[in-house]
Amino acid sequence: MSEDRDHAPRFSYKGSRLKPLRAFCQVARLGSISRAAEALFLSQPAVSLQIQALEREFGTKLFQRQGRRLDLSEDGTLLYGLVAPLVDGLDSLHGNFREALHGKGTGELQIAAGTSTIIHLLPPIVAAFKAAHPNVKLTLHNVTGAGGLEMLRADKVDLAVGSMLDVPNDIRYAPAYNFDPMLIMPPDHPLAGKQDITLSDLSPYGLILPPQRLTTYRFVDLVFQRARVPYTVAMEVGGWEIIKQYVAMGMGISIVTSICLTPVDHERLVARSLARYFPSRSYGVVLRKGKFLSKHARAFVDLIKPDLLEARDYYHSGHSDR
Repeated sequence: MSEDRDHAPRFSYKGSRLKPLRAFCQVARLGSISRAAEALFLSQPAVSLQIQALEREFGTKLFQRQGRRLDLSEDGTLLYGLVAPLVDGLDSLHGNFREALHGKGTGELQIAAGTSTIIHLLPPIVAAFKAAHPNVKLTLHNVTGAGGLEMLRADKVDLAVGSMLDVPNDIRYAPAYNFDPMLIMPPDHPLAGKQDITLSDLSPYGLILPPQRLTTYRFVDLVFQRARVPYTVAMEVGGWEIIKQYVAMGMGISIVTSICLTPVDHERLVARSLARYFPSRSYGVVLRKGKFLSKHARAFVDLIKPDLLEARDYYHSGHSDR
């Protein structure tokens, strides 16, 4: 950090303060000059000049290159925390003003979430939100965790709901619920009558797991490797719902998170806790740091409470208010 920072001359690119700050925020979110330029409908040289102008003004480097990605420096992280709420507030000013002026509770809310979250966690929360805000158009984007992060960084969604193991520096994760890891198997499986199941007990039987590229697979592998217990994978398939179906068909056993187990599942599957070997999995709100939340987004976040999970069995059983 330069010792002359406080005395550095003020520079601005083409006389604008907002444009370089907006470019800085986009590069911070997307990690790339070219992607930021595309998002802002500008040329790459224009965005580069805006970043250079800010670095001259504040007398410090705001980014550092990590491979092909640009990450915020320590000073850049500090500046981003100050600037992002201002830029988001200005960019949202028109819509927020119209919303406040008309006071009809209309608007839109965009949320990213994975399949399990949409099916098993969000129904009572969405129902409570729609009851309180019937005129708000709510869109749930069914995407993977990585897809949700990409949409957050590109400002295509207001927030995401899901589970995170590794939280990037530009993301804020607020866990709200915890779910235990569960072994599932068909009722006629040799282990179905055993209550206390060890990792070694699983070794002879093929596991059905999510694809190897996903965190869940890697995490299961890590636990078995650390325990020095051999295991086999009978099948890789995406999605808890599909995994449960194949387990029920007798194609293998699996390790899932209890969030996806419904009363109907307990009629066709036997489940045993593996909490002694695997930590619980948290689910919560995922936000981009510095993101200005609309009143609708804040209202939705306020509804994400553990007591709403008491309604999960009601929704899982297929009932409705009609």
